[in-house]
Amino acid sequence: MAASRAPVRVEFPGSLDELLAGRLELPEGEPLAYALFAHCFTCGKDAVAATRISRALTDVGVAVLRFDFTGLGQSGGDFANSNFTSNVDDLVRAASYLRDNREAPSILIGHSLGGAAVLVAAAQLPEVRSVVTIGAPADPTHVLELLGDSVADVRTDGSAEISLGGRPFRIQRQFLRDLEEQQQLKQVAQLSAALLVLHSPIDQTVSVDNARQIFDAARHPKSFVALDGADHLLTAPADAQFAADVIGAWARRYVPALTTAAATDPSAAALEPGVVRVTENGKGPYGQTVTTNEHTILSDEPEPLGEGTGMSPYDLLLAGLGACTTMTLRMYATRKKLPLERVEVTLSFSRVRDDASTEPPTVGYEQIDRNIVVVGNLTPEQRESLLAIADKCPVHRTLHSDVRLTTRIESGVISD
Repeated sequence: MAASRAPVRVEFPGSLDELLAGRLELPEGEPLAYALFAHCFTCGKDAVAATRISRALTDVGVAVLRFDFTGLGQSGGDFANSNFTSNVDDLVRAASYLRDNREAPSILIGHSLGGAAVLVAAAQLPEVRSVVTIGAPADPTHVLELLGDSVADVRTDGSAEISLGGRPFRIQRQFLRDLEEQQQLKQVAQLSAALLVLHSPIDQTVSVDNARQIFDAARHPKSFVALDGADHLLTAPADAQFAADVIGAWARRYVPALTTAAATDPSAAALEPGVVRVTENGKGPYGQTVTTNEHTILSDEPEPLGEGTGMSPYDLLLAGLGACTTMTLRMYATRKKLPLERVEVTLSFSRVRDDASTEPPTVGYEQIDRNIVVVGNLTPEQRESLLAIADKCPVHRTLHSDVRLTTRIESGVISD
């Protein structure tokens, strides 16, 4: 794991020719890649999520520039004169600063409305190889919901003062008009970079349905990761850390410098297909990095035992069964030409204790409950056949078979 240096304060001219203030987080040693972070609406570069994610990404060798948009934080200009388009232009100016003074960013990361902005800015930045959105709206006009009754005042009077997070901001009519002219999903459909969509299923500010719309509009390669249990601002340290870890691992697939570094890392020695390596990663007492020959994910115990930086061991077990179930159903439906549109599998694990009151007495056992939702114009007979096939998926059969597990222990050196 790489260490990080003290952040470097930077300034550069923004879209309205005012100086914008930023912080450049640098890893110890030469950066492998540069990223640009766009904060949420009316937040700033020093917001909790922006700070934690930026600093955590230095652990994998990524330098991150985060800055205040026009009229916010330490940046110059009047927020009332800014709008969504000027935010996008600020991002392009920030990328130009990196290109001229360091290296053009290959990763764009945007939180909330900042996520909407990076989706648009990516089209103007040819060096970008990967785009990440965190709790982003599918349509920038979602911001209007935060303004409430003030929207009518702005339309009538030309401007109005609003309060967000206990701070006053002045909004002008041009701000509303600019939002309404955006065609974000069209921009997403034309995105030429890889896309990672991070969103909390319980986000109360921007519902997770926005993530679905963004994901559906984008072309491959694209990925979705649920920030389960997180709030919109990722105020819990474990949630911001998890997001950063996922971004760092995912970006390795699309940023050449990170891909090369991963390939030459002794701790990431080539694994044969079907082989899995689990290594402690130092993130809390139980944090683990799980690696295959092509993919990396995280595992941890939930709080308070661990820090919740990844899926628990039983989460991973259920994930394996769930993934195998959906794949098996899809293969069967394709072969039988069934009108199966989508499959969703929800699983839970529990331990059932002995119950002497039953007749005969119930003996304690472990139970997995699996609920399968199928979408499509299926007949009752076809649904029954899918149910029967689910019990024949390879992982299901392994769980019910007489598995022989061999274990050995050896001394050695584990590379960090």
